[in-house]
This record gives sequence, structure tokens and C-alpha cells, in this order.
Amino acid sequence: MVESYLTGLIVGGGLIVAIGAQNAYVLSQAIRREHHWWAAGVCMTADITLFTLGMFGVSAALMAMPQALEVLRWFGVVFLGWLAVQAFVRASRGRATLEAREVSRRSVKGVLLTTLAVTLLNPHVYLDTLLLVPAVGAQQPSAAAFLAGASSASVLWFGLLAWGGSAMAPVLSRPLVWRVIDGVIGVMMAAIALQLALNGSLEP
Repeated sequence: MVESYLTGLIVGGGLIVAIGAQNAYVLSQAIRREHHWWAAGVCMTADITLFTLGMFGVSAALMAMPQALEVLRWFGVVFLGWLAVQAFVRASRGRATLEAREVSRRSVKGVLLTTLAVTLLNPHVYLDTLLLVPAVGAQQPSAAAFLAGASSASVLWFGLLAWGGSAMAPVLSRPLVWRVIDGVIGVMMAAIALQLALNGSLEP
């Protein structure tokens, strides 16, 4: 059981860390201290839900609807591209503009919807959580322990991003540092959008 748990922790953690769009968004919210725990909670919940669905065989239904993945792919390209443009605009204007607009902070609902979009509009998320994770989990002595390990990885990782980004906010939110962070986030979002657009095949 312990071996299955650790395997799930490692496999789940590796896949979650590799999904850059989620990480970049949660970290940016944490640095702003703008409903970052809500954003992290949505990512945790989505991962655990998808891991669980994958272990219960929803992956077969997913692969039977390739058109749905194709639609998600292009929605993801447009949405991530839009987030990239926003990040580049923030980087060009600097922290002073952000502070001047502090009164216009987004609502919890707005952050939740954006987090859901960043999470669910990336078809590779489904391939990872509904196909790859169950494929490894099916080979473990304890599927339940493996699922618990993969779920723990999500909770630990996004909890660390939310806490770490918030704790480091006084340093990370300095004007020059903030511009660099926004620039990096913009590049990451644009790169992921470009990858989705160019890699038409979503076969695992």
C-alpha cells in the first residue's frame, strides 16, 4: 500500500508540475494575494476529481469523443493566448499601474472562473489525469492508495504555490521583479498556446 501511495505521489506530482498554465496562474494570484487559496482549491479539486474519474474508467468515454478534445484544444489556444497578452501588458506597464488599479481587484467568482478555464481548456490535462494516471494506477497493488498519492501531490503542490507565492509577495512584487514574473508568465502561456495550436494530434 505504501509503495502504491508513493508511486501515485511521484507520478501525480510529475504531471501536475508539468502543467504550466495552472502553476503560472495560481502563482500570479498568490503574489497578488488575490483569492489565491480559492484558485489553488479549484486546481486541487479538479485534479482529484479527474484522477478519480480516470480510475473509474471515464477515459474510455473520453477517447470515444475526439471531437470534444479538438474543440477544447482551440478554446484553450484562444484563452491562453488572451492570458499571455494580459501578462505582457502588465509587464510593459509595471507594478505602479497595478497598484493604481488595486480598487478594481477581481471578485472571487472571476478568479474561480478563470482558474476553471485555465484548468479545463487544456486537453492535455485530460490525457494526463484520465489516461496516463489510470494506466499506471491499474498496475499498482492498491489502486486506492495510488489514487490517494496522486491526489496528495495536487494538494501539496498547489498549497505550496499559494503559500509560497503569498509569503514571498513583498519580494516578488517589487516593480522590476514583477515585470520579469509577468513576462515569464506571458511567455509560458504563449508557449503552451502555441504548443496546443501546432500539435494537432492529442494521442497520448
